[in-house]
Amino acid sequence: MSTSSSSAAVRADEPLPAVQPPRRAAERKLHLLHVFPSFAIGGAQIRTVALANGLGAGYRHTVLALDGNTDCGERIASDVDCTVEPFRLPKQSGLHPGTLGRIRGVLAERAPDLLLTYNWGAIEWTLANRLRPLCRRHVHFEDGFGKEEALDRQIRRRVWTRRVALSGGSSRVVVPSLLLQRLATGTWRLADSRVLYIPNGIDCRRFAEPPADPLPMPDFAEGPGRFVVGTVGALRPEKNFARLIRAVAALPRDLGVRLIVVGDGRERPALEALCAELGVAGSVAFVGALTQPERAYPLFDVFALSSDTEQMPYTVIEAMAAGLPVVSTDVGDIKGMVAAANRDSALIVLRDGAAVTALAGAFAALIADEPRRRRIAAENRAAAFANFALETMLDRYDRLFSGRE
Repeated sequence: MSTSSSSAAVRADEPLPAVQPPRRAAERKLHLLHVFPSFAIGGAQIRTVALANGLGAGYRHTVLALDGNTDCGERIASDVDCTVEPFRLPKQSGLHPGTLGRIRGVLAERAPDLLLTYNWGAIEWTLANRLRPLCRRHVHFEDGFGKEEALDRQIRRRVWTRRVALSGGSSRVVVPSLLLQRLATGTWRLADSRVLYIPNGIDCRRFAEPPADPLPMPDFAEGPGRFVVGTVGALRPEKNFARLIRAVAALPRDLGVRLIVVGDGRERPALEALCAELGVAGSVAFVGALTQPERAYPLFDVFALSSDTEQMPYTVIEAMAAGLPVVSTDVGDIKGMVAAANRDSALIVLRDGAAVTALAGAFAALIADEPRRRRIAAENRAAAFANFALETMLDRYDRLFSGRE
């Protein structure tokens, strides 16, 4: 799928298209067992919620959260046949035969039509089902890595384990980025036919239309001469929000730049301390996690991402649909996701020692050129509707889960 703008895309001045009803699966409900290292709020979890909510009555979902965190389950619609369970399986360190045996017992008891495993933290479940499969159909999702691993810093033991776990039987591997697709077929040496690239999709209308209940922050975000940089994401080390805070702190105070951080996590106390240390505590607002992030985007003049590692972040698609220019480190597929007008290397900057200065320069350039901001915003919104529609994603997954792809 192309990720560039299209002449057939929705322009900012056009009425929004009607949302088409999602495809429905076969009449018999298929039982999908999702195994997550954690069902805390994150990209893969949000996508699973969108699939459960959008695929309809043809599916029954069970989600196992191996760390006991089920926070994202609150976003699943009440009429969806889905159970989210904290599931702590006693296990020995490493890939112990006893652990694999207990997992096989769970699979035999649950007897799902399709086993879905997510990222490295669920790799034991793929291994347990590898020989003499209890689940004849298996889909493994790889969405990226934590701080200990990256595309250019693969852990050898994990490479070999993935190669063994994912290369046999009827397993399919789904990735949301072209970079991950190349990694899976190259470094992991999985067959091309086994790896599926399915871009993430969102309900673009939800972010393009003015929210009924916008986030109230007028004293902070409004006023003459104020320019708001916004970011959304879990406050984890690999997101490197400290880099973004340092970039905002590097800007002249008379530019009136404010930073709004939507999200929460264990890094928050350290980030708040950094704001105080740099003297920008009064210019940075931490608003916590929002179940309706579309309430925050209208406050932003530009969306920013300062991560060390990403693949195809939902927040970038949301910002595009909301009609915002994007300033980001050049990680994952981001440069290919944004519209052509937004791909300037002065806006999508190298993730290196000069990234703080480069991000600050990007903000300064956009502050000084409002017509450019508006042009990029319109193109990004059109690209989001053209390339990352929820309906397209639902159709691909319906075909995959029902065995038609």
